[in-house]
Amino acid sequence: MTAPVFVVDRLDRVGPEFVLDGPEGRHAVSVKRLRPGEDVVLTDGRGHWAEGVVKAAEGKDRLVVADLAPVHEEPPGAPRITVVQALPKGDRGELAVETMTEVGVDAIVPWQASRCITQWKGERGLKALGKWRATAREAGKQSRRVRFPEVADAATTRQVGALLAGADFAAVLHESGEERLATAELPAAGEIMLVVGPEGGVSPEELALFAEAGARPYVLGPTVLRTSTAGTAAAALLLGRTGRWS
Repeated sequence: MTAPVFVVDRLDRVGPEFVLDGPEGRHAVSVKRLRPGEDVVLTDGRGHWAEGVVKAAEGKDRLVVADLAPVHEEPPGAPRITVVQALPKGDRGELAVETMTEVGVDAIVPWQASRCITQWKGERGLKALGKWRATAREAGKQSRRVRFPEVADAATTRQVGALLAGADFAAVLHESGEERLATAELPAAGEIMLVVGPEGGVSPEELALFAEAGARPYVLGPTVLRTSTAGTAAAALLLGRTGRWS
């Protein structure tokens, strides 16, 4: 899929002709500078999408799309890949979400690990979560996805443990691992969950709790990656190994 992607709330309300306005229309007309005859894709970000052709660009924020094809649905990827991402410092959280979205992660769970410097509390936490979700949406559009990753509410360590216990394969990226993720036995379906720790690392207590939930420690390779890049590298490896990139 190479045509630019734009998000609409409800594809079931799209007729043979549709007016894209508001922020999405502004981006199409004033940023992308789309012109009549160019192809576009409209999606709800939940797997439903339809192709159309630009009929007219009006003003600064109004794009008329015509010749809309029937709505298609892209099935969820299998196995599903979820990354539990400890909260990094500064804007590295948005960087992690952006690149994980671009490679194809299905869900992201922000994790308030014990050694996280960043703390999501109150209004500040809600604002940070909103930024992660907005980043996933924009990165989904940029990478031509029609099923954007879900960004869950921030989870505690015990909540993460409960999620790991329900996974078909669960791994903690940690230097104590004796096996590389590249050689782990993976399921053909179900859910794969990866845990990425913070800058200070996963604590022994957290490792023990995750082990009880069935999540073993694994290493990626001989080098140490930042928390903001480890999830992307690991997800890319798994997407290749499971055949989702085939």
